[in-house]
Amino acid sequence: MSKTVTVLGSTGSIGTQTLEVIRHLNCAVQGLSAHRNTALLERQAREFHPRRVVVGDADCYHALKTALADTDIEVAAGPQAVAELAAVPVDIVLNAVVGIAGLEATLAALDAGTPLALANKESLVTAGELVMRRSAETETPILPVDSEHSAIFQCLNGEKRDRINRILLTASGGPFFGRDRAALASVTPEQALRHPNWRMGAKITIDSATLMNKGLELIEAMHLFSVKPEQIEILVHRQSIVHSAVEFCDGAVIAQLGTADMRIPIQYALTWPDRMPGLSRPLSLFEAGALTFERPDPQTFGCLAAAIEAAKRGGLWPCAVNGANEAAVALFLAGKISFLKIGELVWQALSLPLGPWDGSLQQIFATDTAAREMVAAAV
Repeated sequence: MSKTVTVLGSTGSIGTQTLEVIRHLNCAVQGLSAHRNTALLERQAREFHPRRVVVGDADCYHALKTALADTDIEVAAGPQAVAELAAVPVDIVLNAVVGIAGLEATLAALDAGTPLALANKESLVTAGELVMRRSAETETPILPVDSEHSAIFQCLNGEKRDRINRILLTASGGPFFGRDRAALASVTPEQALRHPNWRMGAKITIDSATLMNKGLELIEAMHLFSVKPEQIEILVHRQSIVHSAVEFCDGAVIAQLGTADMRIPIQYALTWPDRMPGLSRPLSLFEAGALTFERPDPQTFGCLAAAIEAAKRGGLWPCAVNGANEAAVALFLAGKISFLKIGELVWQALSLPLGPWDGSLQQIFATDTAAREMVAAAV
């Protein structure tokens, strides 16, 4: 392929798999960014020869600058530099930054009119109305990279959006589906990080274990596909073969199936509207065996219930629960709170004294800060 690509968050799970796909497709890399993993970022820069690399943590600038001193690669640092990299003209920007930190880069790419392959779900969760409006105003496509949203996007090819009856959003259920709250009380970070089907980063793996990830994806789907929360049904599908489906007004259901390999949706986003041979092994339905679907348990997995409530409220509430969750997950991974405490703290965010959203980015960041401060004060 002749496309030029910028990869934001290149050292994370999605970022490294994106570079596998880029290597396979023989795309040219314009820019790379990482938060602070300068050792891996240096190796990536030497292989793919981008014009510019950015490290989000400014304290890591000198280490990266020194490591790449024998090259002609530009080195920059800081969150603003990541957003500036997203605005550099390329054929497509893939945003795999973790957390709300990726929002400004999302907006920068859209403002530049660059097609955006979006793996940063927090952009849509915290500021979905703003992001989708910016996409419409600049006529810039957003290509979802999450396996579920990519599946829905593919199911809608050639279909009219106003003919959607329901979106059937599948969930693996994580490592603890079927357990009650008593069984979850002593869960350790090591146990929660053992996802049965997917290879992902630490934060999203914990979100999968709490089912918060599915709540965030419901909010994403609302914005991406212009549907109401009541039009989205979550199905726990332990085999992770059906990545999601769409039910249309005539009763027909179209689903997208495949192996549990993130390189499939990544490659589809990079090659859209075309398809090319990929790296994943073909799906064998004979080997897959029975496919099962169950209802989630929001009473046990409180994060999911809180996210759904935030989706129904709209406004700043999704931003609040997202900020609380990011802070709580970090505390859990550090061994400072219990697994069940994550859901309790996310629920507390729904009691914050929030007013209506004024449409500004500043209010979104202020809400995020308030939610994080609430979590810190509660521990």
